[in-house]
Amino acid sequence: MTDQIHEVVRDHYARAALDVLERDMSCCGADGDCCGTQAADGAQFYSAVEQSALPEAAVLASLGCGNPVMVAELNEGERVLDLGSGGGIDVLLSAKRVGPTGRAFGLDMTDEMLALAQKNAAEAGVTNVEWLRGHIESIPLPANSIDVVISNCVVNLAADKPSVFREIFRVLRPGGRIGIADIVADDSLSPDQRAELGSYAACVAGALSFGEYRAELAQAGFDDISITTSHEASAGMYSAIVKAKKPAGGV
Repeated sequence: MTDQIHEVVRDHYARAALDVLERDMSCCGADGDCCGTQAADGAQFYSAVEQSALPEAAVLASLGCGNPVMVAELNEGERVLDLGSGGGIDVLLSAKRVGPTGRAFGLDMTDEMLALAQKNAAEAGVTNVEWLRGHIESIPLPANSIDVVISNCVVNLAADKPSVFREIFRVLRPGGRIGIADIVADDSLSPDQRAELGSYAACVAGALSFGEYRAELAQAGFDDISITTSHEASAGMYSAIVKAKKPAGGV
């Protein structure tokens, strides 16, 4: 089942990345100006200033449900990890915020998205980034190596969410924090009802409820957990900002 979910999600986002690459190559002339393509819905969560500092393809590939960089309160010199980094919009914005003494990592399982992200980073001239291929259930980074973990509408796609939260806790340094934008279900909706509302790739079937989200984070060891809704995505499904901290004494 885990492999099936991975394949469904990978195929969906591989096609999304290829669509962006094809539009970018076919619409952009030698002067770098692109014809009137429409950005993905996720672009609405980023300010005009943020968008203007990024390559067009990074904005076109923004498929999230919020702006985790805005709420993560990043500081100069911090090390940031974006889970399911896609075309790289949140990694590039994070890299600018943490500055040359910091570093931003992007983890994705889709080769096409990683290729798009690398292209966007090169075009933006951002060098304090590192792209990692892998699953968010098994993060390819050492323990206690990251200050902040962000993610944008990706945890709901994970096949094994308890493993995701355990891995986030493992890679965070003591006192580290998360700032995640995600789709969260009303507590009244059962898993079967969520599945009826949409697919995994549509960020619905795999969504946790508010109570489940808090319980899973607490079970992984997090405290200071908060889940704040930003808007209703569909009936009983909400876009939310999830925050939590790894205790200063955590290992």
